[in-house]
Amino acid sequence: MISDLEYSYSPVREKVRDLREYLDSARLRRELATIEEKTSDPAVWADPARSQPLMRERKRIENLLADDTELARRSDDIEAYFELAKEGEDTEADLAREIPSLVDFVEKLESKTMLSEESDPLNAIVVVHPGAGGTESQDWAEMLMRMYIRWGERQNFKVEINEVQDGDEAGIKSATFTISGDFAYGLLSGETGVHRLVRISPYDSAKRRHTSFASVFVSPEIDDTIVIDIKPEDLRIDTYRSGGKGGQHVNTTDSAVRITHIPTGLVAGCQNERSQHKNKEKAMKLLRSRLYEYELEKKKVASKKLEDSKLDINFGSQIRNYVLQPYRMAKDLRTRVEVGDVDRVLDGDLEPFIRGYLKARREGGIPAAVGAEDDVP
Repeated sequence: MISDLEYSYSPVREKVRDLREYLDSARLRRELATIEEKTSDPAVWADPARSQPLMRERKRIENLLADDTELARRSDDIEAYFELAKEGEDTEADLAREIPSLVDFVEKLESKTMLSEESDPLNAIVVVHPGAGGTESQDWAEMLMRMYIRWGERQNFKVEINEVQDGDEAGIKSATFTISGDFAYGLLSGETGVHRLVRISPYDSAKRRHTSFASVFVSPEIDDTIVIDIKPEDLRIDTYRSGGKGGQHVNTTDSAVRITHIPTGLVAGCQNERSQHKNKEKAMKLLRSRLYEYELEKKKVASKKLEDSKLDINFGSQIRNYVLQPYRMAKDLRTRVEVGDVDRVLDGDLEPFIRGYLKARREGGIPAAVGAEDDVP
């Protein structure tokens, strides 16, 4: 019924109005004009330290203006369908299709408007490590890697595997990959922490229930305009031959590079290029990004330092549970967001958790991660 659709659309209409007021296209156009005036100076282009931040800001504003235009177009189309329905035309199917599509667009745009930190617009470097437990945890780590890769693909982001160490029997011992796209880091920043899986083990002949842990660390990929002082004597550079299961893991030369920053213990590696020089170059870029995140976290007095977030990968330290047995649910223990379709979550649908984290961050902090009521029976 059209009346039911109009009733359900009422709160969406209010969200659209609030979002357009927040975006304030007139203000965005004034800011864009100011940037265009600055970039008309040839001296700006001779200095990448000035031009690149301006280009990033121009792109950000242009994207927001495009979002505002798209929001107006979609909402105007829906209002037109309602008007046509009042005149007797059958637009129920059109409304049933367009309203959910607009709701999805509004939710994603709301998430974007909550990304105000300096590093939020940057690409994300994701590192996944299994916890104790051998094959079980290594398999879980690979499931998490796939989940984030699928999330990146859902966002039409570029995903590049930097380094993967295969597990002894199954899964992975570690993985590092870069997800490139607007606000990739801001959207994934809340994924740092320990993730817990409860399931019937496919590796247990007795079909018993097992609990596995894996950790995820997300860092922003920084560009060359941000200076990170790295002393050569603070680095240990190891080269090795990397093999694998085939496909993108194949590399049969001694070209893989792993760099350890001795003062902090941070490690970055790359194995996906055949040239040792290119692998070293990419590993250094990853290391610079991790050091940048490390320094940012130290300066945030109100937040936990990076090392404080590296909890033991076991009971009592997880940020999210993924339960496949005895019931099926994914639950974030900081924001209390729950999703019953855990298979969809593992296939990359992280939007409810991302929105929940960003809203909690905007409203003044993230609650404690773990409570006794969250234990799985």
